[in-house]
Amino acid sequence: METVMEDEEYNWCEVKLHSMIPIVPEPELERESGERRRGRDIMIAIDHGPNSKHAFDWAVTHLCRLADTLHLVHAVSSLRNQIVYESTQGLMEKLAVEAFSVAMVKTVARIVEGDAGKVICKEAERLKPSAVVMGTRGRGLFQSVLQGSVAEHCLHNCKIAPIIVVPGKGITFTPFCSLALIRFFLYGSKVLQRLN
Repeated sequence: METVMEDEEYNWCEVKLHSMIPIVPEPELERESGERRRGRDIMIAIDHGPNSKHAFDWAVTHLCRLADTLHLVHAVSSLRNQIVYESTQGLMEKLAVEAFSVAMVKTVARIVEGDAGKVICKEAERLKPSAVVMGTRGRGLFQSVLQGSVAEHCLHNCKIAPIIVVPGKGITFTPFCSLALIRFFLYGSKVLQRLN
């Protein structure tokens, strides 16, 4: 796999998202100034894995709002592989439709050639997004140190601190459970004893 050199220009291609994705309406006017509200740029590093999809779902649900632009970035070893491009294009189209249906955000997609960690950091530097969201496999500290981790590389090298979404372990949080946990952290274990 050829890596992206720090000083070199790297190879990339914009992914053409088909017209099945509706056009996002212009942001509404601010009441005080009468100017259009400027949305944020939010970058999500994606691949074909479930943890990447989990991070995407989290970002669209909890982070995105109407005027935002979602930048999907996928790192590949070679741009010349047509099969990889087509499968990634299909994934990005599906995610763009989902992002519009959930948060009504505009989506821009890009495939970049190079090492995933370096590509994500380089794209974050180029875009200067409000947030860089990525998933992680949830490996332990020992495995991450031995094998390396894209999320760990980005945590140490991105100029914009990434939001790393760790996969859940089958725990679902209801509003009551979340409130109980917040109270526990604020007031200690006596609150949980009273709630039960």
